Amino acid sequence: MSESERQRVAVVTGASRGIGRAVAERLAADGFHAVLTCRTDIARAEEAAAALRAAGHSAEAAQADVASAEAVTALIDRLDAEREGVDVLVNNAAQVKNGLFALMPTADWNSVMETAMGGTFRMSKGVIRGMLRRRWGRIVNVSSLAGLVGSAGQTNYSAAKGAIVAFTKSLATETGPYGVTVNCVAPGFVETEMISFMSAEVRADFLKRIPAKRFGAPEDISPLVSFLCTDGAAYLSGQTIRVDGGFAG
Repeated sequence: MSESERQRVAVVTGASRGIGRAVAERLAADGFHAVLTCRTDIARAEEAAAALRAAGHSAEAAQADVASAEAVTALIDRLDAEREGVDVLVNNAAQVKNGLFALMPTADWNSVMETAMGGTFRMSKGVIRGMLRRRWGRIVNVSSLAGLVGSAGQTNYSAAKGAIVAFTKSLATETGPYGVTVNCVAPGFVETEMISFMSAEVRADFLKRIPAKRFGAPEDISPLVSFLCTDGAAYLSGQTIRVDGGFAG
């Protein structure tokens, strides 16, 4: 199969729900073969992939913990063999284990860092050589407003998401000459399970600081990711773009 005949493959990590699922749905609609990965919730990922196939798109679910080097290698090797590689990678997988830093267990720090930053490293490492060889690729890393302005009780999450911003800038300088772009999207407050811990009082306080007067939806993030994965975004790389309704902070 020639490169022009081959269907491009987009892997979205943490895609069983929330932003990851919305991004996978959008990329599938864009014509990619969408691979929706998850750590444990394979039933929900399978349901999402089945819905995409029923709508006439190409999609599959894959259980792969991005914190596991073995799981990542197995996934990438399979896609190399079955689909001739990965063209788009959206590093979205993350977890929250909130708590004041003075009382934070080391395990909670390590777990959050290994999923968000470690997962971004492992997945990017797995696909980068193929992208460079084909001289085309798109990596979109999902950071967070917390990684840019900080968040009390989330030093682990903020540190991981901030590291992803620096990683994005650095990797983009290496891959640019080969037609591979690396960008970062930093969502603000989006109505997902990630912010379900917030009290009504805290939500109301943050809403006062959002000119759009609402929290975002996953579908507010996916169109930007979609654009960053197009041929038309070839000259946009190394950037971190906030999608936060104009949050003042």
